[in-house]
Amino acid sequence: MTTLLVIAKEPRPGRVKTRLTPPFTPDEAAVLAEAALADTLDAVARTPARRRVLVLDGAPGPWLPPGFEVVRQCAGGLDERLADAFAGCTGPALLIGMDTPQVTPELLTVDWADCDAYFGPAVDGGFWALGLAAPDPSRLRGVPMSTPHTGAVQRARLADLRVRDLPRLRDVDTAYDADLVAAAAPGGRFAEALARLSPAAGR
Repeated sequence: MTTLLVIAKEPRPGRVKTRLTPPFTPDEAAVLAEAALADTLDAVARTPARRRVLVLDGAPGPWLPPGFEVVRQCAGGLDERLADAFAGCTGPALLIGMDTPQVTPELLTVDWADCDAYFGPAVDGGFWALGLAAPDPSRLRGVPMSTPHTGAVQRARLADLRVRDLPRLRDVDTAYDADLVAAAAPGGRFAEALARLSPAAGR
């Protein structure tokens, strides 16, 4: 069975979702980040898994549901932190971030038969999910992160593996992204928080 990894930052004002400001204030951006994280963790909690691990930069809060191990992120760039998350796993592991609150247990329930890796591309050119049947940190180290080509470079690192591609999803980076993601998952905490905050943001 799969280990599910969520890599995330503690949702503190000024440290998360800075591209949402403006139109949102840092406090409002943190509220949206917490809602996105809560939706993501809820989906993971409802997905069958061997382990559920939150790889966290910061401290856990009331948004953390039961059943998760919390591991501190290592120092270094995002590629090093992602690699280190996989280094702590034995057996198949699937890693996602906190930026896709529209994710569902159905998307996260993966079958490793005749498959070495899963790859979930993101609309912005990155990726929202990466799964490895045999976790190998070297497949992530050195991948340039947060560029329009990040996903292509990471996908190329898997070229010798049998890869199944997951649906392309949109990360929440900007207010435009937030509107589209909320529309895709209207019943979630993120959509509720956005609806509550949008009038205050003058949008």
